[in-house]
Amino acid sequence: MQLLEERGYEIKRGKYISIKSSGQKRFVRTKTLGEEYTENSLNIRITYRDMGTGMTLTQDEQNNLSQAYAAVLNDVRILAVQHKKVPRKQIITAEYTVDNDLDVYRLSAKLSVINQNHIGSIGEVEGKIDHLKADYEKQRVEVNSLIDEYNKSLSILNQAQEYYALKDNAELSEAEELKCIVYKDTLMSNGVLSRFDYDTLRNQIQNLSSKINTRKERLQTCRQQYDVYCDIVKTYGEISKPDYISGLVEEERQRQEQLRKKRRSR
Repeated sequence: MQLLEERGYEIKRGKYISIKSSGQKRFVRTKTLGEEYTENSLNIRITYRDMGTGMTLTQDEQNNLSQAYAAVLNDVRILAVQHKKVPRKQIITAEYTVDNDLDVYRLSAKLSVINQNHIGSIGEVEGKIDHLKADYEKQRVEVNSLIDEYNKSLSILNQAQEYYALKDNAELSEAEELKCIVYKDTLMSNGVLSRFDYDTLRNQIQNLSSKINTRKERLQTCRQQYDVYCDIVKTYGEISKPDYISGLVEEERQRQEQLRKKRRSR
C-alpha cells in the first residue's frame, strides 16, 4: 500500500481497500478484482511470503496443536477438490488447483511453522508472542538511537565539509567568515580537529548506516514472526469452532448464488 501511495495512487482503507490512480475519477475496490485481491488474501501472501509450506510429520511426531491444524487442512483440501469452497488462488497468475488454493496454503504455512518450531500448544505460541513483543521494542529503541547518532554525525560531517571548502578559498566574505567560526566551534566540540578526523567521521557514518540497515532487517523479521504467531492463534480460534468447515461451504454457496443472479440479470 505504501509503495502504491508513493507512486501517486490514492488509497482508502475501510471494510474494503479502494485504490484510485491519478487519472481515474472513481476508486476501485480491490475485492472487485477477484477473491485473490481482498485485504485478507493480500495480507496472507505478505505475511507468509518467506515461510515454507508442505512439511509433513508422522502421526507419532505430531502434537495436539499440529494435529488440529492437519485435520482441518485435510478437510479444506477435500473441499477444494470437490469445488465446495471459494477458489482463491495463492499464486494469482497460475492455474487454480488444490495446491494453488490460498486457504490450503495458509493452513499449510502455519502447520509448517508449528512443526518447524516444535510448538505443542497455543500457550507456547502466546509465550513466543510476548517474547517477540519485548524483543521488537528493544530493537526499535536501538534502531532509533542509531538513527539519532547517524543524523547528528551527518550534520557534523556536512559542517566539516563546508568548513574545509571555505578554508580553501583565498577570500571570504564576512558571512562566510562567521560561518567558519561557527563550524569550527562545532567541530572542535565534537573532536573533529583535522582532516584526518573528518575522514574518520565519514567512515563512522558509513558503519552506522550499515548497522541501521542490519537492525532494520532484524526488526522486519521480528515483526513478521510476530504477525505469523498472532495469525496462528487467531486461525486456531477460527478452526476450533464446529462450524468452520460448514462456513466455507456456505461461503461458496452464496458466491455461486450471486453468480447465478448476475447471469440472470444480463
